[in-house]
Amino acid sequence: MRLTFKVLGLAMLFTASWVTKGLSQDSTINLSPNANLEELLDFALKNTISIKKAYIGEEIGEREIASAISGWYPQVNGTGSLNHFLIVPTSIVGGNAIQMGQENSSSLLFQANQTIFDPSLLQASRASKFIREQYKQTTETSKINTVVDVSKAYYDILTTEKQIVIIEENIIRLQKQYNDSHVQYEVGMVDKTDFKRAQISLNNSKAELKQTVEIRKYKYDYLKQLLGISNKYPLDLSYNDEDMESKIFMDTVTTIDPKTRIEFKQLETLQSIQQLNTQYHKWTFLPTLSAYGNYNFNYVNNSFTQLYTNNLPSSSVGLSLTMPIFQGMKRIQEVRRSELMETQLDWDMKELNNVINTEYSAAMASYKANIIEWKNSKDNVLLSEEVYNTLKLQYDSGIKTYLDLMTAETDLRTSQLNYLNALFAVLSSKIDVQKALGIIPIQ
Repeated sequence: MRLTFKVLGLAMLFTASWVTKGLSQDSTINLSPNANLEELLDFALKNTISIKKAYIGEEIGEREIASAISGWYPQVNGTGSLNHFLIVPTSIVGGNAIQMGQENSSSLLFQANQTIFDPSLLQASRASKFIREQYKQTTETSKINTVVDVSKAYYDILTTEKQIVIIEENIIRLQKQYNDSHVQYEVGMVDKTDFKRAQISLNNSKAELKQTVEIRKYKYDYLKQLLGISNKYPLDLSYNDEDMESKIFMDTVTTIDPKTRIEFKQLETLQSIQQLNTQYHKWTFLPTLSAYGNYNFNYVNNSFTQLYTNNLPSSSVGLSLTMPIFQGMKRIQEVRRSELMETQLDWDMKELNNVINTEYSAAMASYKANIIEWKNSKDNVLLSEEVYNTLKLQYDSGIKTYLDLMTAETDLRTSQLNYLNALFAVLSSKIDVQKALGIIPIQ
């Protein structure tokens, strides 16, 4: 029994420490629970996991560059050996068999090499700035994607928040209609079909509200994932019609310049690296030159215990030149292959230009179409509100049937939701246009 209480106590202590640790981690998050889009983007660009990984990638790139060019520094090596001849080698000298050497030998060699010219090291040095640029461009790509994803997730949540408000307002109207129709039924003014229909509509709206609230939870969790924070962190975004509407318009006559796209810059970097590779394969026809110096400790003795008492050292310095003469046409084939890859990248560049222009055309067409739909939806909201208010007065006066009122109420709710969806579509397509133009702000 005592053991059970001890185990239970340890479990409670561990749980408490884990919760405290989680809360302390969340408490260090410098993000307002009611953050606006600018605050969310600023936080995301500093804390999103993909961006942090991209920065680590830049550090990895620096280590790769340092490793690749380390061959320019002196290379010092030490080599040791210990040998025992079971049979000492014998040579014939002047017709006599004479043992050459002693039973035990040992050597310790220290050698330093300094590369003077090496095509591979020269290529690594010249390519280092492009490798560094590649990693920075990867980070920039992560930032662009983060801004796009967080912005869309933000607008999607605000749209859902407003949908919930609309559904709640609809429930209030339906509840009143149900109450009124039920009273009218009890006094014999109408039959029971009116309040039964009201009950059905009310139940459907309540079910829709629950579904939308559950979807909202997922959308908040998705936004928190993009921000790199725990899904337990409190975050509550507020909706502002005017704030969102003020951000939907943009210049639709902007001329696209493919060079502003990060994909274009990345392909340019690849082209530069491939050109260096071609040059490197041409450099492989040149010799490699290095300087060396060594010092060798040589120990020999027939007695193993006295081996290291007799040292016969040697030392030398010099130059080493390696001239590749014939390698089965390998170098020529590598040059041709690299040149073909350059041509392939040229075609990739032309294809990318076409893709960028098509992306921009599609994004702009979608944006303009969504603007038209948004304006139409906004007008429909005003019209449906006017129609509903008129029919409500007429129904209360006994001029219109309850079916007419339900139809007007359905039209009102549908037009309000269509307006929200159209607003989100415009904001989303505007972001796509900015991405196609290569003008997504990442600072």
